[in-house]
Amino acid sequence: MRKYLLSCLFPCLAVMSYTQDTPPVKYKSAVFSETVVQKNISYSDPGIKEKGYLFDLYEPKSDTTMKRPVIIWLHGGGFAFGSKNAGGIELWSETFARRGYVCVALNYPLSKKNALFNFTELKRGCYEAVHSVKEAIAFFKKNYELYRIDTNHIILGGNSAGGMIALQSVYSSQSELAALAQLPGSAILPVTHNPEHIAAVINFWGGLFKLEWLQNARVPIFSAYGNKDRIVPPGYKDTSLYGSFAIHEKATTLHIPNAVKIYDGYSHELQKHFNPLFAPGAATKKRWQDAGQAAADFLYAQLF
Repeated sequence: MRKYLLSCLFPCLAVMSYTQDTPPVKYKSAVFSETVVQKNISYSDPGIKEKGYLFDLYEPKSDTTMKRPVIIWLHGGGFAFGSKNAGGIELWSETFARRGYVCVALNYPLSKKNALFNFTELKRGCYEAVHSVKEAIAFFKKNYELYRIDTNHIILGGNSAGGMIALQSVYSSQSELAALAQLPGSAILPVTHNPEHIAAVINFWGGLFKLEWLQNARVPIFSAYGNKDRIVPPGYKDTSLYGSFAIHEKATTLHIPNAVKIYDGYSHELQKHFNPLFAPGAATKKRWQDAGQAAADFLYAQLF
């Protein structure tokens, strides 16, 4: 009996030893124990210090890599609220920086016209936010040496409205988005950058206004969402917004690399019952971390 037990135990110990000795993989798991954060840098030209044009930069401490992938994180809030200090944005910026990424927590100008209750104004708010993201992309391409950024690995990510901005920035053209928002010619903004070299999109419970826009590019998409989400339904329910599952189905038919992670029984922001007035608890933040790890796994498989 003793010999039998030992014969069973040794393989288990060997597996445990192998697991413990397996080194973390850069960009997939945390390889840095600390990060450095620079606050309130302007990405506008010529350096407007207004809140809507500021970002925080997260990077791994003591990292000597000269060209590093960057994730530009975009907060939610229905284009009317929110900032780079949102809990999810800070969490993903911190955890992805520990994996070796440079992370940019980005502010963008918010709508002043009640975008939460007027779908036309919401689309206009998205248009203006996309323009700001393109301005930020141009800034980082210009200053890539200063921030030690690999311009071939610029990733856009965000939650809710931020996920929408990331998707529209890559898959819609300025003219298409302007027409959808019913903007007069005088309100159309000049093009600052066309993000034809964006490496991937991280879409946390966001959506795309038109599925046919997926034909405009072939950029990998990772999505995560709760299947009880009624703010941005995963499919399509006459809201003129296609959710993560609808995007996944269409992207798959177009052979766009993509993956989804579904949280069964959860609503918007991966909360059991979404309420923007209450701060998310520890369990919700754990799901955010889990979604982040799934996104990191996807990015590693696609880009490295």
